[in-house]
Amino acid sequence: MNVDVYFILTVVTVAILAIGIFIYLFQHRFFFQPEKLPPDFKFAYEHLNAEEMSVSPESGATISYLHFHVDEPKGVVLYLKGNTKSIKGWGKFAIDFTRLNYEVIMMDYRGFGKSTGRRTSDAMKRDSQFIYNIAKKLFTEDKIIVYGRSLGSGFAARLASKNNPRLLILTSPLYSLQRTIQRYLPFMPAKPFLRYNLPTFHYLKNVRCPIKIIHGSDDRLVPINTAVDLSEINPQLTRLYVILRAGHIDVHQFEEYHRVMEEIFEERKVFIDAEKTSLSYSHRKD
Repeated sequence: MNVDVYFILTVVTVAILAIGIFIYLFQHRFFFQPEKLPPDFKFAYEHLNAEEMSVSPESGATISYLHFHVDEPKGVVLYLKGNTKSIKGWGKFAIDFTRLNYEVIMMDYRGFGKSTGRRTSDAMKRDSQFIYNIAKKLFTEDKIIVYGRSLGSGFAARLASKNNPRLLILTSPLYSLQRTIQRYLPFMPAKPFLRYNLPTFHYLKNVRCPIKIIHGSDDRLVPINTAVDLSEINPQLTRLYVILRAGHIDVHQFEEYHRVMEEIFEERKVFIDAEKTSLSYSHRKD
């Protein structure tokens, strides 16, 4: 092998390893941007009845969550939030479901808000299942809706694949953390350096309930093609809603998002008589 080629390959290999080690050591700062709250912080929301709760799913870990109550609830939404801040700010989004007469349970991941414990993907998966089990004690599974937004979509999809909720809703979902890294570093073999494993696409293969995916057409952080790819994994159960002009963090600021939400929760089932539609028509036969 030519010495110059060998030298170039060596430099490239060393550079990739260096970047890989950097990704391994600091990916938690990219994936998780927590806001920590003092133990005496009081949650308060206008027009919402929030009850603060905490549980210890295992030794050395405490999970803080909010339970938003409504009178005569139709069911409960288990809300898995994004990767920033805490339920202090995310809690206000509960109104999108309480207005439809659904209670909401919203947890803080480890290291967020008042939650404590060593943060790993496996631990966070166990935590979300622990909270799901709490919801099952309050409501039958046919009244549980799992909602995941952004990073929370992975945890939500996993819960739906391991349990039997009525519905799974994903807003601005990630395909996987691996694809997220490779979007910015396409030359990197990201998988060997990943400490957090959250393959939304894999979990969707085993979901048995209806899947609703909501995504902004102008999302630059997680492009719309991500939602299209996810919608094709389990197409018989999936419907994709595109919110025109919406981005990643402002999708809820569009009226269409809330109209879509009402349609999803009303869950109108329409029978299609194939003989009275163009379902069987083909231009190729004409």
